[in-house]
Amino acid sequence: MRGVKNEEPPAKRLKPSYSDLSNGNLLKYPSSRSMGSSLARTVNDELIGSTGVKKAEFVRIITEALYSLGYNKTAAYLEQESGVPLHSSKVTIFIKQILDGCWDESLASLHKIGIVDETVIKLACFIILQQKFLELLDDEKITDALQTLRTEIEPLSVNTIRVRELSSLVLSRSYLVNNGQNLVKSKARSKLLEDLQKLLPSTMMTPDKRLLQLVEQAIDSQHVNCLFHNSLFGENSLFSDHRCGKDSAPAKTVQILHDHRDEVWYLKFSKNGKYLASSSSDCSAIIWEVNLDGRLVLKHRLTGHQKPVSSVSWSPCDNQILTCGLEEVIRRWDVSSGECLQVYEKGLVGSVSCSWCPNGKYIISGLTDKTVIMWDLDGNQKDCFEGQKTIKISDIQMTVDGKVVTVFKDNVILILDKDSGVEKWIKEDETIVSFTLSEDNKLLVSLANEELHLWNIHGETRLVSKYKGHKRSRFIVRACFGGFQQAFIASGSEDSQVYIWHKRSGELIETLRGHSGAVNCVSWNPVNPHMLASGSDDRTIRIWGLNHVGPGSNSRISYCNGAT
Repeated sequence: MRGVKNEEPPAKRLKPSYSDLSNGNLLKYPSSRSMGSSLARTVNDELIGSTGVKKAEFVRIITEALYSLGYNKTAAYLEQESGVPLHSSKVTIFIKQILDGCWDESLASLHKIGIVDETVIKLACFIILQQKFLELLDDEKITDALQTLRTEIEPLSVNTIRVRELSSLVLSRSYLVNNGQNLVKSKARSKLLEDLQKLLPSTMMTPDKRLLQLVEQAIDSQHVNCLFHNSLFGENSLFSDHRCGKDSAPAKTVQILHDHRDEVWYLKFSKNGKYLASSSSDCSAIIWEVNLDGRLVLKHRLTGHQKPVSSVSWSPCDNQILTCGLEEVIRRWDVSSGECLQVYEKGLVGSVSCSWCPNGKYIISGLTDKTVIMWDLDGNQKDCFEGQKTIKISDIQMTVDGKVVTVFKDNVILILDKDSGVEKWIKEDETIVSFTLSEDNKLLVSLANEELHLWNIHGETRLVSKYKGHKRSRFIVRACFGGFQQAFIASGSEDSQVYIWHKRSGELIETLRGHSGAVNCVSWNPVNPHMLASGSDDRTIRIWGLNHVGPGSNSRISYCNGAT
C-alpha cells in the first residue's frame, strides 16, 4: 500500500473498532483512521476510468452503499484501508451531535464544516432548531419551546409562515397538556439528518443510496436507448448491458376483423385498453371489446349517421364515445348499452372533428365554417371561438391542461388557451395531413411530404424529431404513439403497410405487411404494449401481436366471424 510500511499480514494491519456503529446505516463514520493523511491525499488526486471519475468520490459512494446495505464492518474497514473517510471528521462530529440531540453543539459545528453559502447555513439552522422546538413540546417543556422560538428561530427570519405555524402549536400543546392528551409533532432524528443531507453540498455529506441511484439511471438509460424495449417485466442484470430482441414489438397479425362494409378511416383504443372503436365510410362506427384472451369481439355497431364517420373520441372515463359524421353531426354514445345519448349540430353547418375536454363535462368540435364550439353534454353551446380556428379537413384535441389544439391553416397548428385567450402557432413548411397528442404533451404531425414531425409544446415550442419511410400522396394517413412508456411511433401508409419507429432515435425498426389497401389509421393499446391495431381501405382491421407464441396461445390468424 502506498506510503505505508508494515510487515504484518494485511488482515492485521488495521484493527477497526465498530462500537460507534450501533445507530445503523445513518451513523457513518469509523472510530480510527490510522492511515488517513498521506493515502487520502494520494487517492483524492487520482482519476479512474475512461471518463476521469474521481477515485475518492467512487470509494465514498461504495462505502455509503455498504452502510446502507447493513455491511457496517466492511464499510468501516474500507474507510480505513482506502484512507478515504465517508465524511470529514468535522462532519462526522456534526452527524453524531444531530443524532444525539445535542442542538447547541450541532449549531456550532454547522459553522465549522466549511459551508460558504450563508443562506444554506440559515436554512440548516432553521431545520435543526425546529426539531429542537418540537422535541421540547413533545417533552411538555412548553416554556423552553417558546423561548427557543422567540430567541433562536424568529431571529433567523426564515420561513415566516412556518414560524407562525410553530407558534400556534405552542397554544394547541398547552391545551392538549391541560386536557391530558399527547400529540407527537417531531420527526425522527434520522429523518432530520436526511433533510439536512438534501440541503448541504453533496461533497460534504454523501447522498443516501447514491450508488444505487447511479445504477438505476444506467439501467433506465439503456432501456430508453434500446430500440425494442417494450415491457415493464424482465430481469435487469448488472453483469451485461440491456438489449431487447426484435420480437418484443408487435409484428404478426393475430386477428383480422371484417365487420365494416367499406373503408376503415379511424381507430382508437380506450384508455383502459378494454375497447377499440373504429369508424368507416360505411356511415357506421363499431365498439370492439378486448377479451381476457386478447381476442376482439364486436360489442356494438353504432348506426345513425347519414355520412361517413370520420373520427371517434373516448371520454376520460371510457364509458362514453363521440362519433363525428363527415361534415355532418356529432353523436354521443353510451359504451355499455350502445345507445345514442345526444346529437350535436349547429344549423346547416357540419362538423369536421370532435374531442372531449379533460374534465369530461364538455366536448369541442371543429365546424365547416372554421369555428370551434364547446358544448355541454346536453347539447347547449357554452363557448364559440370564432374566426378561422380550423380548416375543412382537420383534427382537434385538448391538452391535459385544457388548451385547444387544431389545424389553423394548411401548414399551421393553433394552440389556444381558451381561458386566457392566448394563441400560439406551430408553422410547418408542408401541408399538415393529421396530428395526435401524446400523454406528456408531445405533438406528432403527419405531413404531405411523407414525414412525421414530433414537437414539444409544453413550455418552449420546439421540433424534437423527424420520422421518414411511410408513403402518402392522396389520402389522410394517421399516426400514433404507443408501446411501453410510448417509446414508439406507428403510422399507416398508402403502400398497404404499417411503419414503426423508435421514438427517441428516429430509427425505422419495423414494417408490417398484410393489408391489401392503403392503411389509413393505427392505434396502440395503451395497456397492452404488444397490441397494435390498423385500419385499411381493404375494409379490414388487423390486430398485431408478438411474433413468438407463448404457451396456451393460438398461433392461427383469428377472424371475428369465427373462421380461421
